[in-house]
Amino acid sequence: MQARIIRPVLWALSLAVAGSWLAAAQESTTPPKVLTITREFLKPGKSGMIHDRSESNFVQAMARAKWPTHYIALNSLSGKTRALYLTGYPSFDAWQKDYDAVDKNAALSSDLDRLEAADGELLDAMDQFVFYYDEDTSYRPHSDLSHARYMEVTSFHVKPGHGKDWTDLVKLVIDGHKKAGTSAHWATYELAYGGGDEYVVLSSDDSMAEIDQGFAESKQFRDAMGEDGMKKLTDLVQETIASSDSQLFAINPRQSYAPEEWIKANPDFWKPKMAAPAAKPAAPEKKPVQ
Repeated sequence: MQARIIRPVLWALSLAVAGSWLAAAQESTTPPKVLTITREFLKPGKSGMIHDRSESNFVQAMARAKWPTHYIALNSLSGKTRALYLTGYPSFDAWQKDYDAVDKNAALSSDLDRLEAADGELLDAMDQFVFYYDEDTSYRPHSDLSHARYMEVTSFHVKPGHGKDWTDLVKLVIDGHKKAGTSAHWATYELAYGGGDEYVVLSSDDSMAEIDQGFAESKQFRDAMGEDGMKKLTDLVQETIASSDSQLFAINPRQSYAPEEWIKANPDFWKPKMAAPAAKPAAPEKKPVQ
């Protein structure tokens, strides 16, 4: 199944090609249990290198403090111009301890307050969400993003009272991928704070060729499901999903505070050189009045 079959349902679940997922600050082989996402909407003309330079100041502040909690930045390739900042924690308790530690670090807190005020001048709006990892509806998630370049992010609003139907629906999709032997894998998160009955499915790609691969594998999926299985899937979608939205993002290393192991594995990507600001043109030489 893919978006062209049942639009726009289960995009990431069916086209989650051989991607990986964000590791928590602590070394882990599974996705972080708690995920916070800060979303920044940029004013027209304030994205690109202008925003990169602003956000790189946050990265430098965290690096100076040798802060143990890392985050990854995503820049939109579809939809409104925006950036997402994803931070993973092994638990809510770990998130609180990190929050308290920042608050007690006067130097870091001062730097962050100053930088947030400056960065705010580039923003049109900002919001925040908190998610909890759903192992039952995830499929072969990976934790290493050292070579990833893109992230597919799909949100699903589930109709009230249809939580079990959602689980049954995703398990049906997982079974189809297993039978088809596709390269799909993804991490699913349930919205804990910031909205209602919503799930977010994340899948990363090392290149856009992997997105092509996902589309190419859709026939394998349909064949594995069979006509009856696809009808059952379609019916479950109609009964369960109120709405869905799929977006594509590029991972931005200049705005990410990446773990050291990712940097060592792929330094050319995670440590790019920041372009110098363009030099101002020299003022024209004044000629004496004749």
